[in-house]
Amino acid sequence: MFRGFIFVFMLLGALRAGAADFSQLIVGLAPDWNSRTGKIWLCERGGQSWRVQTPIEVLFGKNGLAWGRGVRGQDEPGLQKKEKDGRAPAGLFRIGKIYTYDTALPAGADYPFYTVTAKDAWIDNPASPDYNKHVVVDLANPPTWYAKERMRLDDFAYHWLVEIRANSDPPVANAGSAIFFHIRRGPTRPTAGCTTMEQLNLLRVIRWLRKSENPHYVLLPRAEYVKKQTAWGLPPLALLEKP
Repeated sequence: MFRGFIFVFMLLGALRAGAADFSQLIVGLAPDWNSRTGKIWLCERGGQSWRVQTPIEVLFGKNGLAWGRGVRGQDEPGLQKKEKDGRAPAGLFRIGKIYTYDTALPAGADYPFYTVTAKDAWIDNPASPDYNKHVVVDLANPPTWYAKERMRLDDFAYHWLVEIRANSDPPVANAGSAIFFHIRRGPTRPTAGCTTMEQLNLLRVIRWLRKSENPHYVLLPRAEYVKKQTAWGLPPLALLEKP
């Protein structure tokens, strides 16, 4: 009986810590806090084991990483993500909706998505009550900020956006906005804070995602990953780096 209570207590603790509530996890590793480049792995949990796909080369913020606000990470000591700091948010984050210029997902994909039109905007003004939110505007009477915040730019890099819910639940002013996976602009061109990759690799991610698996994204420098692996319920580093 006593052992049963201990097991239940430990299980509930793991669930509260967010260590057992996702079956799909995108793992992002950077060599250090100031790295602009790194890799992501698509990982699926089955019971106590992980299945890991081959890594994808990615680009992070032009100034590296900083702790962001998400499921885990916002209470960590050290540099914190700020608006327009050129750093990608580090921590553990839920994956939100897919935003696309298309009216359908690519073949094989099955995930919530939204078709972006001229009326859609994403707010990056920390003073706005809609900061870091998707809003729909009235094109007959657009707000003064519309031209700067509109999402439909017919820009190839933003054709597919996979929302990383950093500083989203709820948003805190000046703690970062509009964080996505999207198509890279070149193999050596870092971002303002997003995680980018080749288009074919982004479509691979989109086809892999399943809402029922509650997908999350963890982004950490390698040394921090080693520290957080057990407490955060992450795949073993040796499994990711297996030749």
